[in-house]
Amino acid sequence: MTTVTVAALQTALTDDVDRNVARITELVREAAGRGARIILPSELFEGHYFCRTQREDDFARARPLTGHPTIAHFQKLAAELDVVIPVSFFEQDGPCYYNSIATIDASGHVLGVYRKSHIPDGPGYQEKFFFRPGDTGFHAYRTRHGTIGVAICWDQWFPEAARAMTLAGADLLLYPTAIGSEPEEPDFDSRDPWRRAMIGHAVTNVVGVIAANRVGTEGAAGDGPGPLTFYGSSFLCDERGDLLAELGRAEEGVAVATYDLERMRRARASMGFFRDRRPELYDALID
Repeated sequence: MTTVTVAALQTALTDDVDRNVARITELVREAAGRGARIILPSELFEGHYFCRTQREDDFARARPLTGHPTIAHFQKLAAELDVVIPVSFFEQDGPCYYNSIATIDASGHVLGVYRKSHIPDGPGYQEKFFFRPGDTGFHAYRTRHGTIGVAICWDQWFPEAARAMTLAGADLLLYPTAIGSEPEEPDFDSRDPWRRAMIGHAVTNVVGVIAANRVGTEGAAGDGPGPLTFYGSSFLCDERGDLLAELGRAEEGVAVATYDLERMRRARASMGFFRDRRPELYDALID
């Protein structure tokens, strides 16, 4: 079989872990019922996007990978439904804290953990206070249902990350996300550039791209930088950059699309992007 059906999940989230896990579980089951074998929830779905402000108490949200109850829950669910689920979580590793993803295979086993490499810092998105830059590098995970690369939110703006995952063998790039309004620039809407950046990765690497965002408004006026309204717009596009499925700015639900992996591999070979690469000329990229 060369085809695989993939889903992006989109929902508003409370600040109650149990309620959010139950909601994501409901959407995973819906996606699996629609044939999805790889299912992507959004970034840090266990609670509200706490990085709006710099509160020391929010470090208590972090957990180590070993014994993490949410990851254990989705391991069981993945094995039950025969699906792959990249699970975003706030990871504690000794004195270090990371914005991480555990990629759970359809067997229920964790194939590996990716730690977010690019950490933003700005009004409403003060992640450098909480997260150390990731030390895992970029990988491709060979799951039961296809080879995927997974990166997180701000990573999606960096073409080097997409290229590295594709060079590692990924056919599909998955980006869980938490992005929306800009507290100090209320008239600025990054939704369309956000999509275009990832669609560009699809075209220049000849891969499918899947992005899962949250919706809803979190926070209150006078609370740090003020509320953030997340603009949803989760989508799946193919190697041509054509949208296969999408959700609206405030819509909750599941977006599903089917990819022909063998067709993408043939297209990737025929385009010549990887044949014609000149890495010996790219020293400026790492200076």
